[in-house]
Amino acid sequence: MERPDTPDWVRDAVFYQIFPDRFARSLSVPKSPNLEAWGSPPTYNGYQGGDLVGVAERLDYLQELGVNAIYFTPVFQSASNHRYHTHDYEKVDPMLGGDAALRRLLDAAHERGMKVVLDGVFNHASRGFFPFHDILENGPDSAYVDWFKVSGFPVNAYHLEVSPNYEAWWNLPALPKFNIQNPEVREYLFNVAVKWIEFGIDGWRLDVANEIEDDEFWREFRRRVRRANPEAYIVGEVWTDAQRWLHGDMWDAVMNYHFTRACLAFFTRGEVDLPELQRTSLHPIPEPGAESFARSIERLHGIYAPETTAAMLNLLGSHDMARFVTLARGDVSALRLATLFQMTYLGAPSIYYGDEIGLSGGHDPANRGAFPWDQPAAWNRDLLHEFQRLTALRRSRPSLRRGSFRVLHADGDVFAHARKLGEETVLVAFNAGTTPRRLDLPVHDQVADGVELADPWSHQAAVVESGLVRGLELPPRSGKVLATPLGS
Repeated sequence: MERPDTPDWVRDAVFYQIFPDRFARSLSVPKSPNLEAWGSPPTYNGYQGGDLVGVAERLDYLQELGVNAIYFTPVFQSASNHRYHTHDYEKVDPMLGGDAALRRLLDAAHERGMKVVLDGVFNHASRGFFPFHDILENGPDSAYVDWFKVSGFPVNAYHLEVSPNYEAWWNLPALPKFNIQNPEVREYLFNVAVKWIEFGIDGWRLDVANEIEDDEFWREFRRRVRRANPEAYIVGEVWTDAQRWLHGDMWDAVMNYHFTRACLAFFTRGEVDLPELQRTSLHPIPEPGAESFARSIERLHGIYAPETTAAMLNLLGSHDMARFVTLARGDVSALRLATLFQMTYLGAPSIYYGDEIGLSGGHDPANRGAFPWDQPAAWNRDLLHEFQRLTALRRSRPSLRRGSFRVLHADGDVFAHARKLGEETVLVAFNAGTTPRRLDLPVHDQVADGVELADPWSHQAAVVESGLVRGLELPPRSGKVLATPLGS
């Protein structure tokens, strides 16, 4: 098989994941009066009224953060605040501003060189989706009876004390599962995928994509999408190993929850909120310690082609898990260190909205709180500036986006790695422990003797001697970056 052909732009991307109902609300988009107050404790069913125009109005903020790609959880018409219950795949939800709002956002983002990826929920629809509603109305006489796997009539879609008599995601009656073997269903979904690519989106994130147990569906999906846009990004949601789908004929990458899991273990030193962790598929995390961390990270390199690893979506948070700082039991230093690793590692970093200002929250709906635009005092400004500093570092150093990766040291609480591209090398060292460490860091074949390396912010310099950076001081809970001169 040929090498995977992954979109080149993803190597330069810093993603920002937005939950549309909770990021920003524009006064120009009409709203129902029956909304929860912006910033009130999030609920399962209530809306707070965020919209896509609100996002377009905040693109300056995202650019200042260093973001150049946005991944949205679903935006199509739905009867849920998260919009994973799709009613109409061919219409942006009017509450988000409709198709015109997506048009405005895409144009504004593309003018700034920013990409936009949408969430595709193609495994299941909702009770309000017109073919399923037709079955509810017409039973076995419905023209769409074969779009779903119905085992009896009348269809039981609302009596919660009785299991649904049709296949549903996790047996939830609100989420009827498509009969993906039906050619009409396949064609409908392929056409939806192509429609929005032709509208101008830059890729699809595929919800629970591993549950569509049909490789040929995904091969044809890729063919259709790539014909419409050869640089479209196709990223699946899989929480485990995903080699099956990542040989270059189906998806480009997956949401890299193995990365999340490894970072949680090392940068929190295993001191996590266990009840919150157990509510996700992140549990169990690996053993804490640098040696275990190195094994986890190096294993990821071994199971995917380099082209795939370079396109992975590396996340520390999402709408499906408690926020990272909450899992870290409030330890902001764990998020700082993990973000330094994320921004200096292979693949595309993804920031979950609000993590950069220190938003906290347990499992959903608490992890989906409104962005506190009107409460700047609630922002962790130091953390925000750290995010900005790290995205700027990534942007300024080609080796961090396209270079090789090598573990240099892994012992106890201390881990170090190198990124190298041509003559440029960046060394990154971490002390996840609570006591200072002094390290003679071996650089192996990454930097020649006599080369001067400098901290990109303090400009404090070190010279490689006998294959070592000698006397590297690492305060507790800290990271250190040393790099060859810019342009080297």
